[in-house]
Formats: sequence, C-alpha cells, structure tokens
Amino acid sequence: MENIKSYVQQHKDRFINELIELLKIPSVSADTAYSQDVIDTSEAVKVSLEKAGCDLVEVCDTPGYPIIYGEKIIDPNLPTVLVYGHYDVQPPDPMELWTSLPFEPVIKTTDIHPEGAIFARGACDDKGQMYMHVKALEYMVQSNTLPCNVKFMIEGEEEVGSASLAWFVERNQEKLKNDVILISDTGMISNQQPSITTGLRGLSYVEVEVTGPNRDLHSGLYGGAVANPINILAKMIASLHDEDNHITIPGFYDKVQELSAEERAEMAKAPFSLEKYKNALNIADVYGEKGYVTNERNSIRPTLDVNGIWGGYQGEGAKTVIASKAFAKISMRLVPNQDWHEITELFTQHFTSIAPAGVTVKVTPHHGGQGYVTPIDSIGYKAANMAYTETFGVPAIPVRSGGSIPIVSLFEKELKSKTILMGFGLDSDAIHSPNEHFGIFNYLKGIETIPLFYKYFVELSK
Repeated sequence: MENIKSYVQQHKDRFINELIELLKIPSVSADTAYSQDVIDTSEAVKVSLEKAGCDLVEVCDTPGYPIIYGEKIIDPNLPTVLVYGHYDVQPPDPMELWTSLPFEPVIKTTDIHPEGAIFARGACDDKGQMYMHVKALEYMVQSNTLPCNVKFMIEGEEEVGSASLAWFVERNQEKLKNDVILISDTGMISNQQPSITTGLRGLSYVEVEVTGPNRDLHSGLYGGAVANPINILAKMIASLHDEDNHITIPGFYDKVQELSAEERAEMAKAPFSLEKYKNALNIADVYGEKGYVTNERNSIRPTLDVNGIWGGYQGEGAKTVIASKAFAKISMRLVPNQDWHEITELFTQHFTSIAPAGVTVKVTPHHGGQGYVTPIDSIGYKAANMAYTETFGVPAIPVRSGGSIPIVSLFEKELKSKTILMGFGLDSDAIHSPNEHFGIFNYLKGIETIPLFYKYFVELSK
C-alpha cells in the first residue's frame, strides 16, 4: 500500500495535468458539431492506454463513435478484469451558469474539496474516473504488481444510449471474455465514508409532440376557440402524477420490486443529513412520492420527470400567438424488474389516450436500459470492499443508485459477468450540470484503491 501511495505522490502533478489535457477536448456525443472532438478524444484514450502498458490497443470502428479496446494478458490461466468507461461527455448547456469555461479546466478549492477540485465538463463523468484506471494500470505495470489479466473497453456514446456498444459487445464476446467487469461511473457517500453501488435504475427516455392547428394563430382572434398545444401539454404532463406524487400510468408499477422492511432499514444506515441535502440545493423542502424518504425516492423507486419543454414564441418582447406545436422530453427512471421497452409502450398508450380531440400526439422513444442489482456476497464485491477498507480505513456501505448505466444489464446478458461499480465521485460534483467537478483527493484516492481490487480479487478467486 505504501508503494502505491508513494507512486501517486511522486507523479501527482503529471496525473493531474494529463487529465486536464483530456478534459480540454469537448467530446460531446449528443451534438454532431463536436464529432471531430469525440474522435480526437478516442485517439487520446488510445495513446494513454499504450503508454500505461497495454500490449494491444485497438481503435474499433462501430456504426457510431469508435470503441477503444486495450489489453494486457500476463497469463491466460489467471483471472481477467474488464474495465469499462466512456470518453464522451454531456453538453455543457446552460453556459451562462458556469463560473469557469466548461472545456478550460481550472482547479478551485471548495468546502467539500479543500485540497482542490478540477472544474470541467466530464471531470467526474466519466473522464476523471475512467482515467484513474489507466493510471492504476500504469502503476501496476511499472511496479510489476499486476496480478492478473486486464482488458479495457472505453466507448464514446454512453451519454446518448450506448447503441454502438451493444452492437460491439454482441460481436466480440470472445475478445471481451472476463471474470468480472469493473466500472467507475458512480459515486460514494463521502470522502470519509466509501460506498459501493449495488443497484442501478433503468431508463426510458421519450420525446412527445402535441400538434393543434396547422399554423401558429393570433391569440386574440382564435384564443378560447381552438386547443392551445402548450396549455394541453402542460395539463397532460401534470396529470402523470397524482396528489401523492404517484405515477398514474396504468400498469406502471405492476412489476416494481418492493424492498422488505429489513432491506430498507439497512439502507437507512447510510449517513444522510436532510438539512445538508436541502442546503446544498438551496431548497426549502424535499418533494416526492408519499411513503418514502429521500434516499428511497431517488434509488429504489421509479420516477417520471420532464427534462425539457418548449413551444411557441420565445424571443424578446411579446408575440401573441397560439403555437401550432408543443414539445417535451421525458425520462422515466425504472427499478429492477421493470422492462424499459414495456414501460415505453405503456407511456405511449397512456399519453396518447389522454389527449383531447383538438390535438394529435406523437411519442418518439429515444433510448433506455434495464435496471441492475449486484449481490454483496460475490467475490467482486468482497474484493472492492477490502480495497476501500484498506485505503479509507472503514468498510464500504452498499447503496442503491438512482442513476442508470443501461449497458450493465447488457454485459450480464451477453458476457455472463457481474459488474462491480467502484465510484469515487460525490453527489455534490454536479455531473450533467454546470460547474461539474472532481476532487483531486477523489481522483488520486481512486488510483490508490483500484490496484488493491485486483490484488484481492485474485486472492479471493484462488
């Protein structure tokens, strides 16, 4: 352990500077204006894996952005760890809310990160966390302590649904054969209390379009006489929850797995301050489904949220029109046993059925994925817990996450492997939001901890 700590301290500045250079490339997969930047980032990842010590690194073409595959096989008879990460990032919008430019990384101190944090889009999700694994490999190769085989699969479409990854995995099962999959694209409770994510919610993401008259109309001449698509859309969306914030789509909860009182009690052991939670978000109170506390609402319960809504005139000044169309983007976070295809169909049927005769509705599914639960009695979980315990001084707590990594369930289906989610980010790191950041402590602590996972995974596998 002292060797890895010494190595990290010796190379600390280089590790930070290398990550900063990677963060400067605006690899926004959702916007074709950044296509070349995404390609450039894939090349940078390839070079970093070669320098870290992979014996083979390939840029694998897909129907979309390339997947970078790397491997170091020291003995085919030893276990193999497959590391997954992604090099694409979310769009930086809204730009005006950033306190520094999203692709010009800066280090700032905060109350939570007194040692400093790197502020940039992708700092935590997922370039910083992915790059920890690259540097961990570098250490193990340089110190001749790599105890097993390792493979890397780093993609460029995670933020837009990982369609090409599914295509790639289905066609490369032998190449990707492994004993455990290791991902750092989640978080932990705090810098004092590590945790291991044991459950992920699934996702169904749709766009809805409500159309009324065949053109925008004068709101004085036609107001009150024809359906206003924006008004109608607002009413339809409002009807998707009842007074207890329960989702009203028929059949939506039919397959929801209810956790036992004992399981909920175990979850409640995780440190949580409601007041700190509210203060961090500058809100007067929390809001959600009746009968559940905050940490249950955002992890073990399904949700439905509007991610964007628009229509009509949005320029400066006034324009008195009834818009012809109104739009919204809606995401539904799902829990294990809910099938995202089925939920998408239930939403489509219901949303279409509640529209009044004066409008037409179109629902366009975008992407989705299944939920996932990993057992805490597996070798992989035990190895991760032992690694965290050694570097943090306390055991990790198993937690369910509200986020979604749709490809995790795909990995289990296609590769027959369990996934271990060793995240080092914090809830306060503002992923997907302006001012995303990743603590330097967290980044370096990840590099320290990951080699111990390999050590203990091999020992437990004997």
